[in-house]
Order: sequence, then C-alpha cells, then structure tokens
Amino acid sequence: MSLTVLTNAFLIDCTGTDPLGGAAVVVEDDRIKEVLPNGRVGPLPGPVTTLDLKGATLLPGLTDAHVHICAVEGNITDQHRYLPPSLLAAKALRRAEECLMQGFTTVRDAGGADYGFREAIEDGLYPGPRLLVSGHYISQTGGHGDKRRRAEWIPPIDCCIGMIGSIADGEAEVRKAAREQIRRDVNQIKIMASGGAMSPSDELDTTQFTVAEMRAAVEEAQAVGKYVLAHAYSDGAVRNAVAAGVRSIEHGNLIREAAAKAIRDAGAFLVPTMVTYEAIYREGKRYGIGDHQIHKINLAREQSVQGLTYAYRAGCKIGSGSDLLGDMMVQRAVEFELKAQVMTPMEVLLSATRVNAELFRMSDRIGTVEAGKYADLVVVTGDPLRNLRVFQTQDNLKVIMKGGRLYKRTL
Repeated sequence: MSLTVLTNAFLIDCTGTDPLGGAAVVVEDDRIKEVLPNGRVGPLPGPVTTLDLKGATLLPGLTDAHVHICAVEGNITDQHRYLPPSLLAAKALRRAEECLMQGFTTVRDAGGADYGFREAIEDGLYPGPRLLVSGHYISQTGGHGDKRRRAEWIPPIDCCIGMIGSIADGEAEVRKAAREQIRRDVNQIKIMASGGAMSPSDELDTTQFTVAEMRAAVEEAQAVGKYVLAHAYSDGAVRNAVAAGVRSIEHGNLIREAAAKAIRDAGAFLVPTMVTYEAIYREGKRYGIGDHQIHKINLAREQSVQGLTYAYRAGCKIGSGSDLLGDMMVQRAVEFELKAQVMTPMEVLLSATRVNAELFRMSDRIGTVEAGKYADLVVVTGDPLRNLRVFQTQDNLKVIMKGGRLYKRTL
C-alpha cells in the first residue's frame, strides 16, 4: 500500500462547490482515499509521503476531449507522405508525454491513434495521459477525412498509422467501417459530418454524410455501449448529426441558435476547439499549411466566439478540447483563456474536468477531487479563478499525478 498526503492546499475540487483553503487530500495507491476540508489528517498506517503545497492550488487532473497525438507535424495533410510509420509512432508517443506534462491526465484522441497507443501507456511502456482512442475516423469520399489532393486520381489513402481515415459512402459502407473500428477496440467512433479547414478538397460551411449514414454509425456504436463524436462546423451539419443521435459535436464554430438548441434538447455535448484556429492562423504557413486551408481556418476563427456564445446562452453542455497539431500543441492551455471570453473561469475549469468526465462516461472515476476516484491531481501556483493563464507556463505546474503516481514534483 502506498500513501501520499497533500496538505495546505487551496482546493478547487471541480464539483461546483466553492474553493477551500487549507485542505488536505489523502491518496492510497491509485485512488483518492479522503478529502479533508479542515486539513486535519489522522494517523495513517505505514510510510507516508507528504507534500506541503504551501497554499498552491490543487485541482483534478485536466482533460482534453479533442486531441490528435498522431498529428505529429503541423501539416497533417502531408505528414503520411514523409514519415514512415515507425517514426510517426515514436513522435506520437512523445506528443502524448508532452500532453501529460501539461497537466492533462485523461484525453480523448479524436481520430488517428489506435488501441496500441492506449495499451503502451496503460502498460507503462511510455508516460502519457489516460487515452481514449477513436482509431480511423470515418469520412465520405471527398470529405474532411479524404486526404487526396484535388489533382490526385488515386484510390483513397489507407496505408499508414496516424491521421488517416476510412472512406465510406452509403449506410452499408458506414456501418461496416464502424464495425471495423469497433473490432479494433476503439473507445468511441469518430465521423465527419461537415467540411473542414485542413482537408484539401472541401469547404467549411457544408454538410457531409446523410442523417441515415450517420445513424448507421450511431447504431453500431450503441450496440456495443459506445458513442459517436462528429466533426461538424455548419449549422446544418450539427443539426443533422444531432438528429442521427451523435453524442459529441466537435468544433461547431458556425452554429446559430437552431443548432445550439438542438444540441441542448438532445442532451448532447459541444466541444469547441478555439485555440487551434488561433495557432494555425498565426503559424500555419511556416509549417507548410496551404493558403486554401489557412483561409478556411480564418473563417472558423472569426466565428468561434459567436458559436460558443450561442451554445452557452442555449444552455448546452460544453466540454473542452484543443485539436492542436504538431509543435503547436504546447499552446493547449490557451484554450481556457479563449473560452473565458464567454464563460466564467469556474465554468472553464469545469468544462475541462467534470463536464468532460461526463462526456467520456467516466464521472465515477475522474473529473473531480472526491474519495474513490482516481488520484489524478495537478498543483499550480497562483489562483486559476483569477488568472487562467497559470496553466500556460510549465514552471507553474508543481505537481502532476496520474493514478497516484507522481510524474512531476517541483515543490
């Protein structure tokens, strides 16, 4: 039995209650054993590791609902043309480690990573966050997941690990593609319901897949207790996805009131990814991202705050994601600051902890600092409720614990 006590904490437990000063948390093996608001820890058996937080802020481990660890280069449209699978896998595992060291202890990979990456981390072969994988995303021909350039008269690309999808048209093909990913033990299914910024041959404000096609994927996921997340920008694409039973809407920049209300009424989630548009708009050209793609990124960037505002006013469940690519992943925590243009700091923190945990169907295990849950904990200097930028500086992260194991300790 391993015991760790974190004392003298300014505790934001992300249950929705007010922060507590002078609190203590007892960790036994991989779980939280006790949360002590008064900070008084009783006698404990055996050797105990004590961490005096000296008033620093203690929170549950952060989560990210839209990660691509296999987006190892900024230009994901072409990375499979230049990187052999072995090098791509090595780079992806390094991206996973970087994610953990930013304080994100559970993340949902929204397409690209297969179960092998999840197992490598679970087995302790490489450090990284708890990883929920989607495997190959599913796209229609010429859709957001079709990596062929407009001038390429070749079959769909299906050669490599990483940012490669399955191309399917019609209900039968979509159903088969979903079953294949389920066979490969994904945690959830990813589909493309609209055009996208980084794809070479579609436009942003479009719909992709019919409701019936998407419903085929939803039915296959539900049959085995899983769910579907859908890339969707436009108002029509979001409403189609919700009508098909999709649980998680990714991006949603171009939505209006109708789509926001549809998300709310269905009990679905919206996962905005505001930071990636800012990062790619500023830095994309130096990573080889083309002008057509940068133009689409800017269209999404210009409407991201308005889209989030519609969702917030409608009362949607709003999760937290980043969708960053390559070296731009260092900016992951900037997402919090951008969301705070619409949401309160506490709501931003809840979106990256408790709300994401509900989305992942892991509320019984992660997302809050409560007895019985995984000991996924982060400690930062300063008060995030006063300044969400504290997460953007690595030196501010003093403790990173996942499942009771310390991955960083600089107190």
